Amino acid sequence: MKTLNSKNRNFDKILENLLEVRKNKIQSNLVKVSNIIRDVKKNKDKAILKYEKRFNHNKIITPNSQLISKSIRSLDNKVKKSIDLAYSRIYKFHSLQKFKNISYVDKFKNKLEYKYLPLDSVAIYVPGSTASYPSSVLMNAIPAIVAGVKRIIMINPGYRGKQNPAVLYAAKKCNIKEIYSIGGPAAIAAAAYGTKKIKKVNKIVGPGNAYVAAAKKEVFGDVGIEGMTAGPSEVTIVCDKFSNPEWIASDLIGQAEHDNLAQCILITKDKRLIQRVKLEISKQINEIPRANIAKKSLETNGILIHVNSDKKIIDVINKIAPEHLELNIKNYKSVISEIKNAGSICLGKFAIMAMTDYNAGSNHILPTNGSAKYSSGISVNEFYKRISYINLSKKGIESLGPSVITLANYEGLAGHAESVKKRIRRK
Repeated sequence: MKTLNSKNRNFDKILENLLEVRKNKIQSNLVKVSNIIRDVKKNKDKAILKYEKRFNHNKIITPNSQLISKSIRSLDNKVKKSIDLAYSRIYKFHSLQKFKNISYVDKFKNKLEYKYLPLDSVAIYVPGSTASYPSSVLMNAIPAIVAGVKRIIMINPGYRGKQNPAVLYAAKKCNIKEIYSIGGPAAIAAAAYGTKKIKKVNKIVGPGNAYVAAAKKEVFGDVGIEGMTAGPSEVTIVCDKFSNPEWIASDLIGQAEHDNLAQCILITKDKRLIQRVKLEISKQINEIPRANIAKKSLETNGILIHVNSDKKIIDVINKIAPEHLELNIKNYKSVISEIKNAGSICLGKFAIMAMTDYNAGSNHILPTNGSAKYSSGISVNEFYKRISYINLSKKGIESLGPSVITLANYEGLAGHAESVKKRIRRK
């Protein structure tokens, strides 16, 4: 892992360059993705099957319902109960996010309303193939359920025609009727433009690898996506002399095992802690099955940062704008109010990213790649559209109209002015 010192004269530039290099790697897949999307738009299911065979050794698009039921029956009851617990906690927290419609009547008896309407249809993308993420089914689908979305489809790549039983159980728990065993850019294109087997949707949400993130950006405009980049994962951990290096190393490895492009960053004022964490990483990393992925991630994108002040810690965090932020420091209250850019913030030594990924109740689909500077994680709000309703009284247009005429004429929009003039009573 790269080690930086904030006292170095070029520290800020070096950090920016490291973040930019990773961002460019994630965005460099756009040309390949565009070709796949064009192919699916033209050749529909035939193109999807071509890419499924190539990338997932898969020959089906829609899995057999009997096979789904059989797969779910094979799932360990302990796993089912864990999914049930996560479902209930995530549903409870997200049910508190419901919006109230607004209705306002002014002194002229003009009535203005603002109503929240659920989207008609959404596709949730759940990463799959050689990995399985039932938690991502819950994080995607539950906010849509709470919002009242009528049609939720799940895109989840299987491997050799088989999807993960826990993913399928989570989909059943969320009452998802349409399940497609497809993935990658081809699946995003199918949901955006439709095929014979797949009816297109209004919006696509969910995390994925760099290719999936690029595909979602490519189809945006023809279909909605989250107002953020939900790409390869990130964690930034702030530590002090009271932090447990064994725990911190474990947290970093836990994030690194997601993807070669995952990014793990440690920030501390304690130089000795950096060395102790590095030793712990070398001890622990070979104990996990995805050790090769974690090693590649840490070697390529991992950064250990020594800083000399709380102010610099805050500056660095806001520059990085991490997906997950762990404030594993004794006095986190001294910095929390100044941190503006992060997808989610874990406070204290027991609040960790791994818990928020499963059953803390908050959502783990969060802005990555610096997009926490302007966007938020998945919430119920993601699945609403908002419409304004305006009912103007006669008195209202006569009282407010002259001012509108003045502004319309100032902007050179005489047609607007005339439209108002014709409705004002002649005196």
